[in-house]
Amino acid sequence: MDGTRHEVTGADGVPLGLLTAGEGPPLLLVHGGAGQIESWAPIWDLLTAHRRVTAVDRRGRGSSGDGTGYSIESEYGDVAAVVEALAEASGGPVDVFAHSYGATCTLGAARHAPPFGSLVLYEPPGPQTVTPEFLERLTTWVDEGRAGRAMVGFLMEIIGLSEAEVDALRAAPPAYDILAVLSATLPREGRALLGADLVGSARSVTCPTLLLLGERSPAWAGTITEEVAAVVPGDEVTLLSGLGHEAIDATPGLVVELLDRFLG
Repeated sequence: MDGTRHEVTGADGVPLGLLTAGEGPPLLLVHGGAGQIESWAPIWDLLTAHRRVTAVDRRGRGSSGDGTGYSIESEYGDVAAVVEALAEASGGPVDVFAHSYGATCTLGAARHAPPFGSLVLYEPPGPQTVTPEFLERLTTWVDEGRAGRAMVGFLMEIIGLSEAEVDALRAAPPAYDILAVLSATLPREGRALLGADLVGSARSVTCPTLLLLGERSPAWAGTITEEVAAVVPGDEVTLLSGLGHEAIDATPGLVVELLDRFLG
């Protein structure tokens, strides 16, 4: 992924690493729970061809720092801080495309009233996504050094992938240490989801918003998307036919087409 590396300061002083490329309207990408900047590789060149795109490493991974303790509210502040910095640089509001846990953080950032342009949110997780029992197993696997087992459990039980789809991911690993990311961040983020109030956050959204939902995604994704859609402006939901939580990797061209159609 080509671009310029830089950073901004997050809500509580944590340095947040960014990658920016392209010219045009500003767009921020906020990745999900097992991601970092490099997880946007499938759509990066397509987007930077006609937008000024910035991807952020959420705290605790990649080029970003981490706090001494963790709260999801800090992540809300991080997204707001990045949007404010990009808006100051561009002189106008900033569109955001956020996936999974990043979409939850972006919804929460609306509580800080940053200068959003439009939002595209792809299946934000919430309390319905995980159970205390699963989190206990996940934490045990990580503590025992079994990050691979934790990843398989996460992908199959939470994301809803089949064994064959998990095997396909093993055959084409991402360009970063995904198991290290999982070990450092997934248990704490899962615990934070149990108390997340997505509907309360959605009530702070005042800009046009598109919600993406995979036809084959797990039940929690449909439930949460429906709840959020009832609150955010526009109430626009696009169903990704035949797809689940992984459309960015599976059909990057379709995802970019939907973004362009909505963002203009």
